[in-house]
Amino acid sequence: MNWMHVGDAEELSITAARMLLSALATKPALVLGLPTGRTPEGMYRRVIGECSRQYYCFAEATTFNLDEYVGIPSSHPGSYCSYMKRNLFSHVDIDPDRIHIPNGMPPALTMRPPDISAVVALERECARYEEDLQGAGSLDLTFLGLGTNGHIGFNEPGTDFASRTRIVRLTEATRRANAEHFPGEEVPGHAITMGIATILESRSIVLMASGSKKASVIRRLATESTSDSLPASALHAHKNVLVIVDSAASALL
Repeated sequence: MNWMHVGDAEELSITAARMLLSALATKPALVLGLPTGRTPEGMYRRVIGECSRQYYCFAEATTFNLDEYVGIPSSHPGSYCSYMKRNLFSHVDIDPDRIHIPNGMPPALTMRPPDISAVVALERECARYEEDLQGAGSLDLTFLGLGTNGHIGFNEPGTDFASRTRIVRLTEATRRANAEHFPGEEVPGHAITMGIATILESRSIVLMASGSKKASVIRRLATESTSDSLPASALHAHKNVLVIVDSAASALL
């Protein structure tokens, strides 16, 4: 695991954006694993700014998002599908057929009467997503955010490192952290997430952490041994991981 220390969130965003764009320039048919959340937003803004000056940027790329909430349609403003459209996909030259995001509300859930149970429908969606990932080959480059409890994707503490794409119950801390995206509504209690084993099959991984709220978990990641109590510690087993931290996130190192 390699570490890169930068001054602030802006420098982190610029650095990550340059890495993404450089990878695309080297391999236009890149297969990307993409995150959501606050930290990647700056990276996406800078990628959009650069791609707006280029004719050809994402045209051959394929993307797989890490996760999506269960029980809300992709059109819901709090969905990660909507997030990705707002923050990246609607502003670059990506082929919509090359965009992959788990469907937290597959058609079988909306059929009346349903022909299968909700659990079966969601399990089939997880299996489909994993099959699509495997069919695309290994992810070339995956960007990750980091939860304050050490989660990557929605792989919460206690997750088996051999996990694949599946349904997970979100912790109350994670739901509180995402409440701002559901004003006046209850935050979904479950999500579909790419599993840790699937993430670790990426050829390269960039983990981004910004802000003082991440300082404690960054110290844990830097000093503790591998444990399922800290899902991000699974990255220690990967041969090509870069952790980018700003000064606030690295303050306790």
